[in-house]
Amino acid sequence: MCHTAAVVDHVFADLTLAALYDHLNPWGPGDDFYLGLLREAGSVLDVGCGTGQLLRRARAEGHRGRLLGLDPAAAMLVQARQARPDVEWVLGDVRVRTWQQEFDLAVMTGHAFQALVTDEEIRVCLRAVRAALRDEGRFVFETRNPGARAWERWTPDRVHEVTAADGTPVRVWHEVRDDGPREGRVRFTETYAGEGWTTPKVCHGVLRFLDEESLAGFLAEAGLTVEAQYGDWRRGPVTPTSPEIITVARRAPASPANPG
Repeated sequence: MCHTAAVVDHVFADLTLAALYDHLNPWGPGDDFYLGLLREAGSVLDVGCGTGQLLRRARAEGHRGRLLGLDPAAAMLVQARQARPDVEWVLGDVRVRTWQQEFDLAVMTGHAFQALVTDEEIRVCLRAVRAALRDEGRFVFETRNPGARAWERWTPDRVHEVTAADGTPVRVWHEVRDDGPREGRVRFTETYAGEGWTTPKVCHGVLRFLDEESLAGFLAEAGLTVEAQYGDWRRGPVTPTSPEIITVARRAPASPANPG
């Protein structure tokens, strides 16, 4: 299971656990997909950037434009700043940090969009992202396709093992509560158990699963036009059971009635 902003505020407020994030989420096809987009953009806003893997890699390979990572967890940004002080790292979220037409590209990776569990949270985020984009700027993010029923695989028997910076082996597992989704929301726990720890560390999270039609409605309301959607990182089509709904949206031109 890929971690999301749903667990950041709680579990990853712990510096020890924040240091495990990249081990639990190694670079993969999704990161390659987003990195390709970053290479073509002069300025990039990464909403819910976590430890900043994506922006760090872009800068390391020579990106000379503005790269800004926004995240509500200070412990995650500690990791980001230590690795690349030449990237802008901003503590907070789009409710309190705003920009006006400053970026060519905005991204939300790691299924962070699914941590927006209410309609109002989604609307606030999309309005803020649109405001931050220049004309014709793009917003790219992914959500798990509800038809693929990924939560059925989040079971305690599927244990991930990583090693902390001090050499301590740490086991991580997930468990869905309430026997599955309710109104599109999946409640789960994420448990960390380290060798020698007195007790495991447990986080309670909620993720929202939206279908294509619902996503399109929220985007249109915010003034964002869907340019493309993919069902996997190879840019295959969205099908009833494709694992992802990867959305590429563009900032729609402002109208006289809605100058934005």
